[in-house]
Amino acid sequence: MNERRPIESWLSDMDGVLVHEGNPVPGADEFIRKLRDSGKRFLVLTNNSIYTPRDLSVRLRSVGLEVPPESIWTSALATAKFIGDQRPGGSAYVIGEAGLTTALHEVGYVLTDTTPDYVVLGETRTYSFTAITRAIRLIDAGARFIATNPDPIGPSAEGSLPACGAVAAMITKATGVEPYFVGKPNPMMMRSALNAIDGHSETTAMIGDRMDTDVVAGMEAGLHTILVLTGVTAKEQVDRYPFRPSRVVDSVADLIDLVE
Repeated sequence: MNERRPIESWLSDMDGVLVHEGNPVPGADEFIRKLRDSGKRFLVLTNNSIYTPRDLSVRLRSVGLEVPPESIWTSALATAKFIGDQRPGGSAYVIGEAGLTTALHEVGYVLTDTTPDYVVLGETRTYSFTAITRAIRLIDAGARFIATNPDPIGPSAEGSLPACGAVAAMITKATGVEPYFVGKPNPMMMRSALNAIDGHSETTAMIGDRMDTDVVAGMEAGLHTILVLTGVTAKEQVDRYPFRPSRVVDSVADLIDLVE
């Protein structure tokens, strides 16, 4: 944080930073409370496009974290904002769930399987071979290919599940068309979040648990970057990367005193 302006707004990843394996990280509730009480602008970010912000707010509240829906930014919201700016009032064929379809409806998009402007791939627990086949044919016919995030797998109680990135790879193999991924590590996700809270890169911090998504995206967006060691990246792995976070801390509890 040296030689940087004071932090006026905060972006934080969710899984691995605020919650871990379904449980709140110690100190996360106090950190969120301090942010709310201070009046600082903040957003909790997630690449998960399944749920709406309201859904996620309720899920966080169930484990003791009070994060209002307006303080949650998903890859679905970032994707909807992106294509809504690119082609206002357009149309899309969507593979995904309520988090994605709701976000697209809110920017005025029509969802259709007839000559859409875009095929938009998100996450779902029930990927359909029929839907994937339809997406392939629409892309072959000229639809532009967008995906909410490049994550290849997602967690479940039974083990790993194929996620957006894995299904996107299958569609690319069939069509020869690469998708544009909006979510992390694309800094587009960070910039759209900054715009949503009218934040500025010079005075915003990004907290994450992964060097290869959270930290690199924050760095490329010009933010303070803070790595917490409660998730994916271990301390001994940090030096393996050609870039470094602004700060490494054990957990989000170590950041409470930085919120003024």
